[in-house]
Amino acid sequence: MLPSPDWESLALLGQIAVKSSTAVLLAAYGEIVAERSGVLNLGLEGMLLLGALAGFAVGAATGDPAAALGAAAGAGALGALAHGIFVLSLGAEQVLSGLALSLLGAGLTGVLGRDLLGAPGLVLPSVPLPVLADVPVLGPALCNQPVLTYLALLLGPLLWWALGRTRWGLLVRACGENASAAYASGVPVRLVRYGCTCFGGALAGLGGAFLSLSYTPGWKEGLSAGQGWIAIAMVVFAAWRPLRALWGGLFFGLLTALQFTWQAEGAQWLPLWVLRAAPYLLTLLVLALAQTSAALRRRSGPPADLGRFFRPGG
Repeated sequence: MLPSPDWESLALLGQIAVKSSTAVLLAAYGEIVAERSGVLNLGLEGMLLLGALAGFAVGAATGDPAAALGAAAGAGALGALAHGIFVLSLGAEQVLSGLALSLLGAGLTGVLGRDLLGAPGLVLPSVPLPVLADVPVLGPALCNQPVLTYLALLLGPLLWWALGRTRWGLLVRACGENASAAYASGVPVRLVRYGCTCFGGALAGLGGAFLSLSYTPGWKEGLSAGQGWIAIAMVVFAAWRPLRALWGGLFFGLLTALQFTWQAEGAQWLPLWVLRAAPYLLTLLVLALAQTSAALRRRSGPPADLGRFFRPGG
């Protein structure tokens, strides 16, 4: 006779998996919107850290979740705005500007956050949804999560609809595919790109706040642990489609949850550093293998004007 499934362990695994995907998903969604408008921003890692520090600092000072999340979103948006000024107004190389933003975010938060190391702060609790949270396995996994996790789960379908079914989405896609034609049709290309870039930064900032206020409450240097780079890879794997990014983020979360499970069970057959690196290595491996698929390559081309500087009338 086969042993009965351990439903409680499965529910806990699912809960950790969904929770672990939140920061990656929020950052990836924001980058999808920015890139669909034509702006490449490799500064996600820096914006995650800026959001994490701002959210933790304001939360610790005020005890107000709304103020903490607003500060985190604002910090991420300001970082993205700086990137936008360099690449949209000054014509700087987008890859270099994004890398500089990542380095700036890491260095700046490392210096400004020294006094907050080990300090107590605000913690955002999980919010169980009535009735739904009691459903076996799926209830705890999907319906007993922090507010930002619910946001990450809902944004995938919402952005899929907005980008593909609304006038706003049409304008964003037009700016990313052919900025000159969009401008000739009366679309304020630079304004749209600024807005999408700052929107992406705000989502990355919220992803950072989730890390410091909910996932691992507290502040430490390098808190994002490379999740910004995973989010950038996720955008390419998702072929700039929010729903596909949702599945990719959940896969990363599952691998992270399995790593915690292996550690908790005291897996002796793998060194600790391998367990910690496994979610990142396996996610990148799957993304690389997926990109070798001929069918996926045919459907996963980037926006035609991605990374190209646009000068109105030029």
